[in-house]
Amino acid sequence: MAIGPNDGQDWHTDGVKEYHAYFGTPTHDDHVLFELLTVGVFQVGLSWQAAASKLPVYRRVFAGMAIPQVAALIDELAIPEIAADSEMIGNQRKIRAVLKNARAILKVQQEFGSFSAYLWAFVNDTPFLLPAVTRDEVTNQSSLGSAVAKDLKKRGFSFVGPVVTHMFLLAAGILREQILDE
Repeated sequence: MAIGPNDGQDWHTDGVKEYHAYFGTPTHDDHVLFELLTVGVFQVGLSWQAAASKLPVYRRVFAGMAIPQVAALIDELAIPEIAADSEMIGNQRKIRAVLKNARAILKVQQEFGSFSAYLWAFVNDTPFLLPAVTRDEVTNQSSLGSAVAKDLKKRGFSFVGPVVTHMFLLAAGILREQILDE
């Protein structure tokens, strides 16, 4: 469901609500995984709310987040045009990373059947439960996130360091946190 600029909806609120509804729900949908990864890419240096609020904008500027169409965009033409969009986070390195990640997902899909199958293989198709911690002990990295980040980079993904990948795996429900004092 793409949200357009003239539909009377509050993009910021709706994008955050939608991302929050996704967050932590185990998904095997490559389209949703690509959206969550894209939010992670744009979150670098920003709050998750700022990055998530742009989810409707990402859908608009990145061909509905359709992986093959995003992968087919020509960097030299698409990147400046997308960066110039007044509602878009204009960081050209991050925009380039989204295009590069779509291309890498296509290769992973060819090898594993789906991006989901590739990711879930790291946890034997069962969400990985992190050790229980208090709210003060919550971390933004894990050994699983670091291992997946390293493999993603090897496969041509960009902006997928250990922190981004850890948060992406949490968002996708592949990693689960146990917080004792909630």
